[in-house]
Amino acid sequence: MLMELQGAMHYLTQYGLIAVFVIVFLEYLNLPGFPAGIIMPAAGICAAQGGLSFWITLLISVLAGLCGSWMLYLLGRYGGTAFLNWFARKFPKQAPMLERTLEHIRKKGDIGVLIAKLIPAVRTIISIPSGVLRLNFGGYTLYSAIGILIWNTVFIGSGYLFSDAVLGILLK
Repeated sequence: MLMELQGAMHYLTQYGLIAVFVIVFLEYLNLPGFPAGIIMPAAGICAAQGGLSFWITLLISVLAGLCGSWMLYLLGRYGGTAFLNWFARKFPKQAPMLERTLEHIRKKGDIGVLIAKLIPAVRTIISIPSGVLRLNFGGYTLYSAIGILIWNTVFIGSGYLFSDAVLGILLK
């Protein structure tokens, strides 16, 4: 974990907000890389140390999360069930979670998207079933943005608040 945090800090120091956008975007696309639990606290640490603006970092992370979420929503919407079936075959461990997610969205709608955006593992794949079920894009975007904002604020904020303690551990 410390090595991953050091790697994330390196990318953020070298590339700044571009790294925040790219890494968070890829993470919301559910692609491998630095997980949110690493990159966002690292961004908060950089903000606390004056390397990045906290508010701009948060804004960029929310925009990146929305862009990644929109891509998966559109893949679900226009690829429909065929895409969902391909995804379930490609990632068989996530198939049961996708089915539960579909049922959750059928019952809860947009508020289900908000709730799902706050649950690890579900928060990134919720976009595919939302597109398959053809949720209203405006409502989907609003509730996704709220969920992403809450999630990213907690993680970036924790890095910001605990930056001195984390840097003390890293520098030992």
